[in-house]
Amino acid sequence: MLKTMDCYNPVKFMTAAIFEADKLPALVRDWGGDMTNFLRHSAPKLAIILLAAFILIRVWRAVVRRIAEVQENKLPHQLRAQQVRTLAAVITSVGVFVIGFWALLQALPLFNLDLRPLLASAGVAGLAIGFGAQTLVKDFINGFLILIDDQYDIGDSIRVAGVKGVVESMTLRTTILRDDDGTLHTVPNSQISIVSNATRDWSQLTMRVVVAYSENSDRIVKLLREVGEGLRHDPQFSQDIVGDIQVPGIDRVGNGEAEYLMLIKTLPNKQYAISRELRHRIKDNFQNNNVQTAGPGKLYVVDQGTGS
Repeated sequence: MLKTMDCYNPVKFMTAAIFEADKLPALVRDWGGDMTNFLRHSAPKLAIILLAAFILIRVWRAVVRRIAEVQENKLPHQLRAQQVRTLAAVITSVGVFVIGFWALLQALPLFNLDLRPLLASAGVAGLAIGFGAQTLVKDFINGFLILIDDQYDIGDSIRVAGVKGVVESMTLRTTILRDDDGTLHTVPNSQISIVSNATRDWSQLTMRVVVAYSENSDRIVKLLREVGEGLRHDPQFSQDIVGDIQVPGIDRVGNGEAEYLMLIKTLPNKQYAISRELRHRIKDNFQNNNVQTAGPGKLYVVDQGTGS
């Protein structure tokens, strides 16, 4: 570089200009030599690395897409199929990132860049981020496992993290439930350790019928079975009932009353309509046959429970 002050001295200016001009051919030769060496030795290796990364990414995307299509064809639930597509997109992104990171590590030494400071800085930064976002990472990992294990679907009634409700939305980070009174619960997936699914495969309705202690037991069991058979063969409800309605008999006696048990297996989320219709039919049947209640103010059906 020519200094500004040398411009006022013609002799010094010309001498510096000649010196700088003499240096240019050497710089050009050095640059040309480095470029030739790069093109001869490093460029082919770089091309192979980029080509390998491109092929691996294409293969990875094709494999994940094919697996996702196979899984979607097995799932009748459209929302569940959407979850599979979301999971496939996440797996694809992770795979592309890993392949790209590998290609970067292979390519940087070709440019004479020392990876040790970079890896050390990345390790420290990753450690700091890991401590700060460990809950977020746990959310994503647990959400990924929930999708893989198919623990619940959109529309399932579940109990997780101390709350119960119907699943309205699922992501890798959170699960959103709406309970019976309309309250919306947002549950981080890292808080989900035990999942109680009340609508998977089938639901069981447990109904307890109480009558006066003096009523004939065989007669009551017969009447309950008649009610159950009538409901079981009703075209409006037969598709929602799984198997025959069971009446095991007396479950409890005492205080001038006898409690009879009825067990009904239904399709998921169908037990509520079945229980209402069954209550209605038991009431009408008992009134028509003059079955006495356990006492004044007592009801025939005292409580019920569901399970799966």
